[in-house]
Amino acid sequence: MTQPPVSQVPRHRIGEAAQRSGVSAANIRYYEREGLLQAQTRADNDYRLYSEADIHRLRFVRQCRAMDMSLDEVRTLLALDLNDKTDCATASAALDEHLGHVRQRLRELRALEKDLLALRNRCDGSDDHCHIIEALHQRADAVLLESPGPVPRRHV
Repeated sequence: MTQPPVSQVPRHRIGEAAQRSGVSAANIRYYEREGLLQAQTRADNDYRLYSEADIHRLRFVRQCRAMDMSLDEVRTLLALDLNDKTDCATASAALDEHLGHVRQRLRELRALEKDLLALRNRCDGSDDHCHIIEALHQRADAVLLESPGPVPRRHV
């Protein structure tokens, strides 16, 4: 199934493009800087102007970001041709890779949930001091002693 033709004529200022796409003006500018959206035509007054195709592209980016995809993953999908069967395999591979990231994050979140529950269960408020805060202070010192290096980043 092909997409309906979308107007390429730029006519919407950034505020209207933001409203029509659901992407904030600040994020639109950011996506331009990141190369997810081409630099826009400027009106005589130097306002950026966006076409319906640009607004569709912004919606596509917003949809991918809502699925927690990284900018690189979005770039990969944006570069694919809807009508090229070989690109379908690339899209599938990109989603499989993203599913791997999501599954890893779910494992991390389950471990975090267990840790938070154990921490929460340390204190019922009946002692003369809070065991939760005490444990957090102990962990803060232990982390410094264990690994002075940078905290690992998530893929997104």
